[in-house]
Amino acid sequence: MILSRSTTSAYLRWCILSSIGVMSMNTALAAVPNISSIDGRELPQTELDEIVVTATRTPTKISNTIAQTRVIDSEALKRYQGQSALDIIKRQPGFSHYSNGGSGTTSNFYMRGFDNKQILVLVDGIRYSSLSSGGATLSLLPADQIDRIEVVYGASGSSIYGADAMGGVIQIFTKGQNVEKNQFSVSTGVGSNDEYLYGATAQFINDTGTSLSLSASHNETDGINATLPGAFGYNSDDDGFESDNFSLALTQRINEQWLAGASALYSKSTTDFDDGIGDAYSDQKNGAAQAFIDWRYRPGSSVKLQYGRSIDESDNPTYSSVYDTKQDQVSLVGQHQLPVGKGIYGAEYLKQSLDSNVYDIDDRDVTSAFLGYVLASSQFDAQANVRFDDNSQYGDEMTYNLGGAYHINPNLRIGASYAKGFRAPTFNDLYPGFGGDPNLKPETSDNYETFIEYDTQLQSTRLTGYRNNVDDLIANDGVPTTANPFGSIKNINKAKIKGITLTSDWQIDDYLFGGSYEYQKAKDDSGNDNDGNYLPVRPKNQALVYAGYRLANVDVRAEYEYIDDYYYNVSNADSQLVDSYGLLNISGNYQLNPNLSMTARLNNLTNKTYVTAPGYNTEGINFFTSLTYNWF
Repeated sequence: MILSRSTTSAYLRWCILSSIGVMSMNTALAAVPNISSIDGRELPQTELDEIVVTATRTPTKISNTIAQTRVIDSEALKRYQGQSALDIIKRQPGFSHYSNGGSGTTSNFYMRGFDNKQILVLVDGIRYSSLSSGGATLSLLPADQIDRIEVVYGASGSSIYGADAMGGVIQIFTKGQNVEKNQFSVSTGVGSNDEYLYGATAQFINDTGTSLSLSASHNETDGINATLPGAFGYNSDDDGFESDNFSLALTQRINEQWLAGASALYSKSTTDFDDGIGDAYSDQKNGAAQAFIDWRYRPGSSVKLQYGRSIDESDNPTYSSVYDTKQDQVSLVGQHQLPVGKGIYGAEYLKQSLDSNVYDIDDRDVTSAFLGYVLASSQFDAQANVRFDDNSQYGDEMTYNLGGAYHINPNLRIGASYAKGFRAPTFNDLYPGFGGDPNLKPETSDNYETFIEYDTQLQSTRLTGYRNNVDDLIANDGVPTTANPFGSIKNINKAKIKGITLTSDWQIDDYLFGGSYEYQKAKDDSGNDNDGNYLPVRPKNQALVYAGYRLANVDVRAEYEYIDDYYYNVSNADSQLVDSYGLLNISGNYQLNPNLSMTARLNNLTNKTYVTAPGYNTEGINFFTSLTYNWF
């Protein structure tokens, strides 16, 4: 069965009405604290709250953070075996994306109207991105090497982490961050388009405070034909992808006060693509490594010194092009427990370099200092940050944010925040050969957010409204010229992004269900020919609903995702309109015995034909299944 556009539109309306119904029911329940039984039957007291560090740079419960924060933990990551970090992120609330074909091909993702150049990606606290394109290539990071992902929405991250965080922060934690026992496991998987996965993980812990995790995997697939007939670079062959992936995590507890450790995530891959002539491919190396020492000099107070390096390297023999990104980062971050709340302070030094045979680029560095305050209590939550960045290429920039929340009762909370953000142009933005302009100015933004949130031991529901005013937004104007056939990079004078996000996650007995809905208007406000047009790849409506069943040895989930129409460029030409689509996916984990487990995922169950970018293919119905055997 293939869902028609009228069917998916009706389904979206049902999703919205159901979500509103959930919110209404929550409001009615607000007067009933800590429900533990219904009709005399005891209900499970499931802890939906989690501890996160990305939102404040200190361990904080999600129920006390001001910015909307989402966690994809190790249990949820089991559903994405054989897939990439991008496959995980693009299914989270508030995200949209496009890709130019199958695994490993060029892609982009958007959060609340900001594209990936405006969203900071960290791997174990270290910046990870390409200095040429500006974005993080999440499609090249394998899900099986990841332990946990934290997503922080909005611009509060700018005053905590600096430039490139004006749209939000995604932090990826490598596998083996919390080793609890000695074990060794092997995994093997198979999927559509001759996809194969082989992997092994070893974890050790001893009484002297040492823990070690080592993991390696190989993933390969024949892929799909990336381009549609008549599209630029069309070739009828399938475009394969293969990667070798490694991760390491080591910690040593020196004594009660001192902890040292290191971690690394590395991927070496080859991606085939269409160039209209013959077999074309690109070799990539991506990853990040870090080492730290942490001194906890009193309860709730510590100082952490960290050094790290990330790489994003691409070698394209077809076009004889090389782009090698290296980022070295040193940070000293402290937190001090105050009589009321906690103070955060720190200093960072970032060295960025790009070696390329396409153009000569000098290195640039950023020196930063920041201060923050976090209050997390049963009555009030507050967060305030200020950060100063000295960029060797663009000079000084100061960002700040201020937010607060009030607990009306133990379950119901309201809050609001304001944040100032900025982003410096990438090297591609500045290079005329890519349609760039060396005279571009940095982007700046003012970001406002309000929310109402209702949490119980059964569920967590949040309604968030946001408004982002961006000055000097850097974007492709979508106007082809002889010099720049794909358009020119310009400072659009202004852009306005506003929307609402509704999320609701429930667990009652062994049943899990919920979903999300996002309404967004992201428009050009520059006053030029594109004034009032929608920004590219920002659908007005998108929604996801899911239902699942979980026991000790089985976890099954079905989800339906709807993406509304959107334009592929800012000119909003009819030829660049991407039609709405809906996808039905099913995933599950099954513990066959104490040592052997199985995971499976069936994507696009209705075999829906759709595109995310004009001229580029997407997969029809596809599957992946794997077996993992553990020795304890």
